[in-house]
Amino acid sequence: MRTSITAIRAFVTLRAEWVLKVRKKLDAKPAKQQQSYGRGAVFRFQGEAYTLEFTKGPRSSLQLYEGLLILSAPEIMPEDTVRRMVDSWYGKQAIKIVTERSIECHHMMLSEGIPLPPITIRSMKTRWGSYSYHTKRIALALNLVKMPPACLDYVIIHELCHIKVRHHGPDFWRMVSRYCPDYMVMRRLLKEFSQNNRL
Repeated sequence: MRTSITAIRAFVTLRAEWVLKVRKKLDAKPAKQQQSYGRGAVFRFQGEAYTLEFTKGPRSSLQLYEGLLILSAPEIMPEDTVRRMVDSWYGKQAIKIVTERSIECHHMMLSEGIPLPPITIRSMKTRWGSYSYHTKRIALALNLVKMPPACLDYVIIHELCHIKVRHHGPDFWRMVSRYCPDYMVMRRLLKEFSQNNRL
């Protein structure tokens, strides 16, 4: 806040070449496609792809069956209603799965003497998880429920490790690797998903 305009201009000018290079790289990326909510739309869940199918039924419900995400309803629904139903379904599944996996991951790490903090699930645009030293809570991205279960476990373990080690130095990664030896594979999968899908 106290930096002068002259110093800011000098800083930006010094790094202008890098800014232009990154801007060019971002402009070259193909635009991410909007998720469709019509028949045949594809949704990911725990690393698998499911095709949306509609069927007539007495009440509105969503269930997985043999590669399909089946929406049963008494009448045809507008796309925004389908979107709300699918979003709600993801939210309910995430609560169930995250609860199960966080207990399991914490159990693996009992020897560390780390408490299992409250975990919240929310839409996160730029990260998969975070641990707050202020609130002593873990926040996880809702989209983790779309990833293979091993990716969710990695993010939970990552955030639990942060309770003990604040930084991302060698000690931190050694601790992560004790409980998730293939964490580099998980990191790569999460990065690829972030680049190819809307978060």
